[in-house]
Amino acid sequence: MGSPRWNRLCLLLLAGLTSSLLLYGHYYATVGSPGSRRIIGSLLQPEPLVLAPRGTSGRAGSHRWAREGGSESGKSFEPSTVLEEPKPSRKQPSTCLHSVMSRAKADPKFRELFRFDTPVLMWDQHFTPETWDRLKTRHVPYGWQGLPQAAVADTLRLLNTSANRRLLDRAALGGGCVRCAVVGNGGILNGSRQGRAIDAHHLVFRLNGAVIKGFEEDVGTKISFYGFTVNTMKNSLVAYEEYGFTRVPQGKDLRYIFIPSDIRDYLMLRSAIQGSPVPEGSDKGDRPQKYFGPEASAEKFKLLHPDFLQYLMTRFLHSEVLRTQFASLYMPSTGALLLLTALHACDQVSAYGFITANYEQFSDHYYEPEKKPLVFYANHDMLLEAALWRSLHRAGIITLYQR
Repeated sequence: MGSPRWNRLCLLLLAGLTSSLLLYGHYYATVGSPGSRRIIGSLLQPEPLVLAPRGTSGRAGSHRWAREGGSESGKSFEPSTVLEEPKPSRKQPSTCLHSVMSRAKADPKFRELFRFDTPVLMWDQHFTPETWDRLKTRHVPYGWQGLPQAAVADTLRLLNTSANRRLLDRAALGGGCVRCAVVGNGGILNGSRQGRAIDAHHLVFRLNGAVIKGFEEDVGTKISFYGFTVNTMKNSLVAYEEYGFTRVPQGKDLRYIFIPSDIRDYLMLRSAIQGSPVPEGSDKGDRPQKYFGPEASAEKFKLLHPDFLQYLMTRFLHSEVLRTQFASLYMPSTGALLLLTALHACDQVSAYGFITANYEQFSDHYYEPEKKPLVFYANHDMLLEAALWRSLHRAGIITLYQR
């Protein structure tokens, strides 16, 4: 028999272990099927993240969009949060008859979800005392909670050109239907020979580890927009260097879409426009010119509006992970945010390299020489996103590349 103090210590340790197991059990019961493999791990530093189940083939609690083959109910996604109403944006009018907007309004599910007057981008005139007071109560990326007011204000004041107000210039594109391709990095593109079809679009969006050299036949060469958070950009430069992603794409006509997931995005954007090193934070001393080129002016940068990100999460990607203790980790993937951004700016949208129903047949990324399984992290809900893409494809709102 041990001492009373030792016995109490053992009981406390046993209680703590039991509590932890119950918490993890609750999480996996929410986001994965009972037969899923359970994986706990992390992404690259500096932001450790918890891995969710991989290889799920059954019904997961967070996937509320109708799935093909009748494995899920056909009920439409219902927003569970009341959206705050930002001031409507003034968009350039489109004359395209068969546009995303017209098809969405014709669909009984999606007409209730899309709000095309939600401002997509944030620029200097959006920074008002009223906006600050409203957004400082919501955590990033959906607001400015905990961010220094001066840092946010100084960044937004630099976004003061007409190019910062809109994602694309319809007049410069010659009118008609603006066709956009959003290219993810999924293994489905390896051997796809879709490069020519991708480059035939007016505008091409790419993201994170967008390797092009050596894969031109499959993914094309054109790039109009590169989208990222500073964290995903830097992680991609480390994780995919061996596959050829050695620098961020650069070009005279290339535009950069910042997703403001942290204070470091605002600081990096400000320094990029000013042409100076980052003055503080985890990127202190870093020189944005090496990422975006030596002559990157304010016109080259777009900043997604926190209200727009809140709207996308609430109406399209409101995962049930948000009801668990992992809620603070959750954020839609970079690819999902860029694809939905394109849907609110372009007339016709094609999605390449995004997760499909048969994702297990392909490698995680198209540039990997050996097949690597897709890994599901708890900060994203990839199967919820996959179900959304299939629903949008069936409604004719996007063209999802599948094979």
